[in-house]
Amino acid sequence: MKHGKRGPAFWFLAAFFTLFVLFLYGPTLTILVLSFQGPEGTLTFPMRGLSLHWFFNLFQTQLVGDIAGALKRSLVLGVVVMIVTMIVSFSAGLAFRNRFRGSTILFYLAIASLIVPSILISLGIGLLFRVLEIDPAWYSSAFGAHLTWTLPFGLLIMLAVFNRFDRRYEEAARDLGATPWQTIRHVVIPIVLPSLIGVGLFGFTLSYDEFARSLYTSGTFNTLPLEIYGMTTNITTPVLYALGTVTTAVSFLVIAIALISFSIIRRRRERHGSDAGKAA
Repeated sequence: MKHGKRGPAFWFLAAFFTLFVLFLYGPTLTILVLSFQGPEGTLTFPMRGLSLHWFFNLFQTQLVGDIAGALKRSLVLGVVVMIVTMIVSFSAGLAFRNRFRGSTILFYLAIASLIVPSILISLGIGLLFRVLEIDPAWYSSAFGAHLTWTLPFGLLIMLAVFNRFDRRYEEAARDLGATPWQTIRHVVIPIVLPSLIGVGLFGFTLSYDEFARSLYTSGTFNTLPLEIYGMTTNITTPVLYALGTVTTAVSFLVIAIALISFSIIRRRRERHGSDAGKAA
């Protein structure tokens, strides 16, 4: 084979990657384009006009569904799940650095929900609330169901982070007179903050998009994935595509916020490193 000549394996991988990108982003791009149709638009091509009509119509009173309410509930639930996931995952990561009685059993119990089908967890939590004569709701039973999905991921990430953490930084801080809380606040958290933001990003997106674990736990009021599923059998206008575009934009906004946060943290570290070098 001549140098630089591309073999069959290269073209096979290139074709596979192209198909992967088309299957991944093709439906999203189709929804994005069709959501900008005019008032006479339909659910299929060709497009009929070009406007923002369906985006304005999205948050108006619909014959079926409560889009604005479902979006608000999913955003609130996703943010709360994100915060709790970050706090608990960070605390668990600190705790699991040292062996303690029952740590192995506790670890496997924590990640067991990744193995159990989501629909069974949703059904079990819903039944438990009814046995306890408590009405399932998106802010209680669904909140707990989502944590069974986000916390194991957060725990695994933080365990990997703390497994590579150099504890000499903490020892140096204590030698300088820092209290345990000051060490965590001023030394540990700044070092693991990028990973912690990643845990938060995982927590929010997993909760925001979760369908199966919300199915039997959300109660009377739907989260956004449940609302979208219900609308697919009733809504026959591009307002459904406008909703898909908005939810996709929210997801990309969360990713953008995370990337901006990473950039700010990196710049601060570079600036502090430069200042330390000058002081030395």
